[in-house]
Amino acid sequence: MRRGLLALTAIATALALSPATSGAGEMKDSWVTTKAKMAMVKDDRVKARRVKVETQDGIVTLRGKVATVDEKTAAEEIARGIDGATSVSNALQVVPDDLRPAVDAKDEELAKTVKARLDKEDRLKEAGIQERADNSVVMLIAMIADPKLKTRAADLTRGVPGVKAVRNELAQKS
Repeated sequence: MRRGLLALTAIATALALSPATSGAGEMKDSWVTTKAKMAMVKDDRVKARRVKVETQDGIVTLRGKVATVDEKTAAEEIARGIDGATSVSNALQVVPDDLRPAVDAKDEELAKTVKARLDKEDRLKEAGIQERADNSVVMLIAMIADPKLKTRAADLTRGVPGVKAVRNELAQKS
């Protein structure tokens, strides 16, 4: 825990010494992410180590597993209060602490199975798709050249036993 706090402090310091805005005067995504994560570390309602924060074009996305609905709501509330955050996508999964070990093991196996299925097709394997599973919800992430791959990857993922839902975040390269 202490090492994590030191790492976050070092990141915050490094970002504080760099310009927090881009040339257009907009808040840098990395700065928004750091501020959101630091705010969660300081807030007792959220176990920050369980929440992954990503920001793209001012949109803050929260991922991971939290123990209660209140913790999920608090994390979103904190992220919405960050200067530079234009909106918040809350993809946090609520998994009670007593079920967490079983869910984590199942998610790890599910992600491996999805990866193996996608890797059977050369075009999908070459696309470099990342698979993440949270409480049996599989997220697909990558920049792809062919929009047909997005549909194919989602269809193959839905066919994996144990997948409850697919969050298809495959975006087309411009």
